[in-house]
This record gives sequence, structure tokens and C-alpha cells, in this order.
Amino acid sequence: DAVEDLLIQDGKIARLGKGLEAPDGTPVIAAAGKVVCPGFIDIHAHLREPGYEYKETVATGTKAAAAGGFTAVACMANTNPVNDNRSVTDYILAKARSEGFVRVYPIGAVTRGLEGKELAELAELAEAGCVAYSDDGHPIMNSALLRRAMEYTLPFGLPIISHAEDAHLVQGGVMNEGVVSTELGLGGRPATAEEVMVARDCCLAELTGAHVHIAHLSTAGAVRLVKEAKARGIRVTAEVTPHHLLLTEEAVRGYDPNTKMNPPLRTKRDQEALLEALADGTIDCIATDHAPHALSEKEGDFDGAAAGIVGLETAVSVLLDRLVRPGLLSFKILVERLTAGPARVLNLPGGSLAPGVEADVTILDPAR
Repeated sequence: DAVEDLLIQDGKIARLGKGLEAPDGTPVIAAAGKVVCPGFIDIHAHLREPGYEYKETVATGTKAAAAGGFTAVACMANTNPVNDNRSVTDYILAKARSEGFVRVYPIGAVTRGLEGKELAELAELAEAGCVAYSDDGHPIMNSALLRRAMEYTLPFGLPIISHAEDAHLVQGGVMNEGVVSTELGLGGRPATAEEVMVARDCCLAELTGAHVHIAHLSTAGAVRLVKEAKARGIRVTAEVTPHHLLLTEEAVRGYDPNTKMNPPLRTKRDQEALLEALADGTIDCIATDHAPHALSEKEGDFDGAAAGIVGLETAVSVLLDRLVRPGLLSFKILVERLTAGPARVLNLPGGSLAPGVEADVTILDPAR
């Protein structure tokens, strides 16, 4: 951290230092009193296009990202048609080039149609520009199939992102299983459902040598499993969402469908474990899991409402307000987990202000 000037030339970081002179004709941004940092990267967002444009589009989603300080987003494969082949990846990238406000990195499906039955065109997806694979909210219950996917994709160097919930254990559940769900009369999704899948995924990563990334970690037990796996040298990384860092199951007491998401909001103990793991590096990055829906899909009864919450526009400001300002998390760690951390997980450009890298920059006003 230092008070310095930043020179950008030809779209790249040219120099960083004190008293730099801008070449004639170069636009100058006066950022005194501001924080200039690498552009934020969100590696878990749902841009909904193609197929669900009534929820979100590449244009609206990336505009929201830019408004929130993100300069790059990786978008999940649960589109219609599913991003399980080159033509869909090409479509997303073309839309990003013509209508996007930030960089867009597609994530390809692991299985055809997200059905968990047969592998998608994994090599083709890598060649087309996908940066990872995931069946997102459709956990791959067939362990042999997931093992094959890990072995097959190993030469491509792309991680498999796991939505770690045992589909059988969460069936019918709409919130965290426990005292609160019982009091509210709502079906529960037990913490164990996440933990058994995290354990399995880590074991398969150890067996195959593949890189598995655990999406939206939400339980203290899952944190412990990831920490132990890392200590054993297993190639596992993990992310946490702003909503799991800042909210608990107590928020569901009002039956507000906006508090319904998968995995669900957990206990205070889980929340504290997530924050500690984010600070000590067990959790590698923060990801929004931005999941917009039509208003009609988030209205009505809690059981029938769609699961998901938006986050691209608000994530950083809320984290600054609720974690950094009260002293619960350092500003430096927050920025790292939004920049260099996600860049390392998906091996993306950016996440740095080093000379020669792409000049994706975010400017923050700490006084606002």
C-alpha cells in the first residue's frame, strides 16, 4: 500500500510510482483521497442469457457488475440451452463483446443438460474459451462420473466448481435445518448435506490430482474439511458469498423469500467460521452467486419462491460497511479476496496492478 501515481498505456499498466508525468494528451483522473485497486472479479454469477432474458441479460448483468466495481465476471452454465457445447459458449462471448460492460468468462457444464448422466463436450468447451466447469445448482451425485470428469479435464488445467449439496439430503428443504426451521414449520437442508459432498469432492480431487473449487461454502464443518484437505496438499479452493458472511438463518423468520437461497443461510457459529476462514486464507475468494429472478418468482409463499439473491451492485459496499468499518476484516484482505484470490482460482488475467497486466482498475471512495 502506498500513495503513488498509476500510468496506463495501451490498455495495460505501464508504471506505478511517485511523481509520474502523464504523456501529452493522456486523460488524467484525479484520485486523491481515493483507493485505486485491481478491478474486482466475481467468479460466480448468473447472467441468465441465453434463455432467461426475463430475469437478466449479459448487458444488464455486466452493467450491474460495473456499477458494483467488478471488471470481470464468470457466468454459470445454467442457461437455456445449457452451456454444454461450443455454440452456446460462442453466443455468450459474442454477446459480451457486443453488449457487455465488463469482461465475461463463461463456465461450461460438466454434464449434458446439467442432468448428471453423461459428460458434456469438455474439450470443446475449453477450446471455445470456458474457464472452468460446473453443473452449478445440480450437484453431480454419480461419483464415478465426477471422477471421469476430473480425469478427463486434468490436461486442460481448468477447475471443476462444485455446488456441494447432497440432493437426497436436501430434498424438500428450503432453509437451514435446525431449531429455527422447526419453529417456522419449514423444511430443512442440513449442514451435513454440504459436508458429505465437500468430503467426497476432496477425496476425488486427491485421487485424480484435479483442482476442485467449492462454491458458496456455508458451514463450519465444510470449512474444517477444506482446511484439512489443503493441509494434505489436495488441490481444493473455496469461495464464500456476502450473504453467508453477513446473514444467518434468523433472517428467515420474516418468511421473506429474498432470504431463500441454496445453500441456505446458516447459524451464527457457521457465519463466524466463514469469516475466520476468509481472513486466514482457508477460503480463497469472495463470490456473489448473483442470481436474479423475475419479481413474480420471488413473491408469494416461501416454499414456492425461487432460490437466489442478487449481489453484483451491492456486494462490495455492504462488505465494506458491515465487515471492514467495524474492524471485523481488514481492507487489504477484502481487496485481495475480490481480486488476486479469484484470479488465482480460475487462472484469470487481472487481480494485480503490476506493470504489463491488463489495466482493469477499480477506484473506491472510502469516505462514502
